[in-house]
Amino acid sequence: MPTDSEKSAASESAPGDSLSPVPHDAYAAIRRPNFRWYWIGNLVSVLGIQMQSVTVGWEVYKRTDDVLYLGLIGLVQVIPVFSLALVAGHVADRFDRKKVLMAAVTLSGLASLGLAAVSHFQLHVGGMFACLFLIGIARAFQQPAKSSFLPQLVPREIFPNAVTWSLGAFQLASVAGPAVAGLAVAGLGYVEIYLFQATAASLFLLMLWRVRHTRPAERREVPSLRDLSEGIYFVWNNKVILGAMALDMFAVLLGGATALLPVFAKDILQIGPVEFGWLAAAQALGALVMSLALMHRPPLQRAGRDLLWAVAGFGIAIIVFGFSRSFYLSFAALAAAGACDCVSVVVRHSLVQMLTPDRMRGRVSAISSMFISASNELGEFESGTVAALTSPIFAVVAGGIGTIVVAATTAVSIPSLRKYGGLNFKSEQEALPHGVIENASQVEPEEAAGK
Repeated sequence: MPTDSEKSAASESAPGDSLSPVPHDAYAAIRRPNFRWYWIGNLVSVLGIQMQSVTVGWEVYKRTDDVLYLGLIGLVQVIPVFSLALVAGHVADRFDRKKVLMAAVTLSGLASLGLAAVSHFQLHVGGMFACLFLIGIARAFQQPAKSSFLPQLVPREIFPNAVTWSLGAFQLASVAGPAVAGLAVAGLGYVEIYLFQATAASLFLLMLWRVRHTRPAERREVPSLRDLSEGIYFVWNNKVILGAMALDMFAVLLGGATALLPVFAKDILQIGPVEFGWLAAAQALGALVMSLALMHRPPLQRAGRDLLWAVAGFGIAIIVFGFSRSFYLSFAALAAAGACDCVSVVVRHSLVQMLTPDRMRGRVSAISSMFISASNELGEFESGTVAALTSPIFAVVAGGIGTIVVAATTAVSIPSLRKYGGLNFKSEQEALPHGVIENASQVEPEEAAGK
């Protein structure tokens, strides 16, 4: 789930203020050339990644006919992300984030060439997992560098708007990628898709080369244990950030059905690769529609409440998908899940990036990447394992129920997240220690009035 970019809208007041004195500009971020180059390159890159991800799952299941291997696809990619997260975050904070991002994209493109070679020469499927491991290493460094690089491209008052544009690009590519991959698998083959991703990575490198940004001074000293752990301490002592990260992680970890889509397509819904491609694109389509809606409206003013309801809605949609025997109902359920997930991503990413000082954004983004990888790749492994032990339907439905339970538990246990107000960021803000609500602007209006 991608993985992911992000931004925000402005007002004269603190993050939680509900009134904005200036008209909302839906195109504020994309008007800026540096962000535009980045946005175009990232769009093409994500398109290739989505096509490759769907193709890998389809080819591995076709070659092995074993659902457990679908779970291993996620596991082999998440191991490097967890192992290298703290180091990758330190690198993003100490070196030019643009250079780090370009190096990671280069490694990812080379791994795609490796997948093409394994598929073309029909080498052992273990070769595919070796390439996926390299992709995991690239992602370990790419995610914190990309997330912390984004605030350097736009003023902070339009950051949520940039977040929404970035998410829209991701979802647009996620809609087109699986659909095009399904057509390509049916009409061409696997190799061409892997080669396309390598080409897309090259184009992203070209777009990044054109981006001009303010580079902070590089610090090349050997990191201390305190340097590496500073991001962990910061997140732990800021309950709003911690709550948003944990909520998203457990929701997608339990409720993710992506890894089992080949099983539902082939064995339950009994559809071919073209329909499978559209099914794989359904969540992204729902998220794209939601991102367009968010893009053309002011920032959310009750972000905490909206986040919790979005996660609960995600769980309900996943339950419907698990019970469905109709392709169209399954498609609609996944689209609804994507729309809910879009709200969750915009809120989480805006909070994480804007409530974190720039000097720590790489390390905090690395921790966020660990949460995302846990929810996506470990979620795939969890789904594959539970499905192998019980059944695919049980794995999906139980996961959806678990997601609703997580949302309800978080609402009760982290009131500072539930009461958080608007995503309006004008000036540099530090995250609140220990989840304390600093002023009435960060609570819902009716609650503030009652105090």
